Amino acid sequence: MVRILVGLVFCLWAGFAAAQDTPTRDIQNTISNQMDAFRDRNVDGAWAFAAPNIRRMFGQDPNAFGRMVERGYPMVWNNDQIRFGELRVLNGHVWQQVRVTDAAGGRHVLDYMMLQTEAGWKIAAVQVLEAPDVGV
Repeated sequence: MVRILVGLVFCLWAGFAAAQDTPTRDIQNTISNQMDAFRDRNVDGAWAFAAPNIRRMFGQDPNAFGRMVERGYPMVWNNDQIRFGELRVLNGHVWQQVRVTDAAGGRHVLDYMMLQTEAGWKIAAVQVLEAPDVGV
């Protein structure tokens, strides 16, 4: 009986842990896919990962969005390598930290605000953070 109970508790814990990882994977996949799209200069593909607030901000124009990213976030436009940092909830918003190495070797730290929609996780905002002195 004890073995069955221990086995049941372990299965419940493993299921809970797997469920907790799912949003993390989905969020990281969303960011990775958008980064890949920007690197490939596929603005329409990158646009697909933008949250409704971003789409409204650019009048539903993916090209205007692409120009903003190219000019305002060159490390995203010319990203070479990304690594994920901390995922956290602040004031009810989900934030994923991302360390980016751009095509020129520059290191950057970004914070992505994520929004869960019926179509999956979308990117609602990006902040450039002060890069630490240590490696990416």
